[in-house]
Amino acid sequence: MLLSSLIFVPLIGMLIVMMLPKDKHGLIRWTALSVSFIPMLTSFWLTWDYFFHHSGTAAMAYVEGPFNWIPSLNIQYYLGVDGISVPMLFLTGLLSTLSLLVSFGIKDRVKEYFAFFLLLETGMMGVFVALDFFLFYVFWEVMLVPMYFLIGVWGGPRKEYAAIKFFLYTLFGSIFMLVAILIVYFTSEPHSLNMIALLDHGPTMSHNLQLICFVFFFIAFAIKVPVWPFHTWLPDAHVEAPTAVSVILAGVLLKMGTYAMLRISWPMFPSALREFSFWIAVLGVIGIIYGALVSMAQKDLKKLVAYSSVSHMGFCMLALAAYSSVTAMSGVMFQMVSHGLITGALFVLVGVLYDRAHTREIAVFGGLGSKLPVYTGIMVMFSMAALGLPGMSGFVSEFMIFVGSFSALNKVLVSISVLGVVLGAAYMLRMVQNVFLGEFNVARWGGLTDINLREIISVAPLAILTLAIGIYPKPLSDLMSATLQHLVNLMAR
Repeated sequence: MLLSSLIFVPLIGMLIVMMLPKDKHGLIRWTALSVSFIPMLTSFWLTWDYFFHHSGTAAMAYVEGPFNWIPSLNIQYYLGVDGISVPMLFLTGLLSTLSLLVSFGIKDRVKEYFAFFLLLETGMMGVFVALDFFLFYVFWEVMLVPMYFLIGVWGGPRKEYAAIKFFLYTLFGSIFMLVAILIVYFTSEPHSLNMIALLDHGPTMSHNLQLICFVFFFIAFAIKVPVWPFHTWLPDAHVEAPTAVSVILAGVLLKMGTYAMLRISWPMFPSALREFSFWIAVLGVIGIIYGALVSMAQKDLKKLVAYSSVSHMGFCMLALAAYSSVTAMSGVMFQMVSHGLITGALFVLVGVLYDRAHTREIAVFGGLGSKLPVYTGIMVMFSMAALGLPGMSGFVSEFMIFVGSFSALNKVLVSISVLGVVLGAAYMLRMVQNVFLGEFNVARWGGLTDINLREIISVAPLAILTLAIGIYPKPLSDLMSATLQHLVNLMAR
């Protein structure tokens, strides 16, 4: 019942929040936060226990099922985790709780906001534990609804446009995924939606069917990552979304695309993967360079961080193309965790400044380091982590990606992608220079206050983990190594 609790505790919490009086804002906030502590602590314990008792094996752990759910269609309730889902559950549990803490500043329609947030957590947890395609698809779609409303109701000036764009893009991808699932279902004998059993069925399908299914799954997952050119919903959604929603969007939702590729389409259709790997690498490199160049041109702090996500997730796609390298696959997982920690923190910090200054325009600031020393120190630390400074988690992930990709992919492509690191340093250092250094405008910003205790608590765990992974990555590497080796063997079939 451990994995089921990760899904259903937030769902029960949502129902409890819905029954509370809508004017009791404090009670609603603390109830939602208290409920989210349960899946967070469960995910922490799960990570700890998995590390000591299961990390040496590639088999699924803490399995629940398969129980017949809809027998006539052979749909089962089937949950399990391994070395690639456990870090994602840890990240989801941590960022969900920290995001709810960040959300204490929400004043409008508080009850609905926190109820939707808990429903969103249910969907995210469900995606990372589901081992039945039907269940996976349900949770994938469940996330759409709360995210649509969280952006569309509590977002910025263009919130409706951003919410509808996000909804339509993701729904468009989901249709392709559904068709691919149906093809796999009807070609299996007996018809099955069991993701583990279908890993063996996928390579036996005809080559053309494998290509079709691979492309359809890729479109669905690439929109979520987002891979260039499917990325255009992301900056709009990020800029208009409330701070906490941006944290979840960058920290968890983008990782679902890369996680699903590792879990489903890569090991299930190895011959199609071999055929498309070069073009996947090309898309990754375009994303890296394009995202970095567009970040350099941004005048809005939040847009800069949003486009940097396109660049950083491009590194994941580059490494995913190097499917034969365990080092590259480890780099993907490290990048997913690292990007979730760093970018989640950057969005919190941008929100902290916006709450005080009511603007995110880089050009209007300057010299804030003298007025907000604690905030400046934290922001500079995460900016350095984002550009891949050694000693931070971002450096470890990018180093592994380059080493793994260079041995398995076109050398020219990988060499071009290294420019992304140089450009990343350029746009991050430029932002730090313009916002925190130089002359301070006392007349305009003299009344700004430094970061408060609640906001420090929101980013402190992310800072600790960013440094811990950067200085000593071995525990995270050990946690995933057996599973990643098994996946690489499946892809080599």
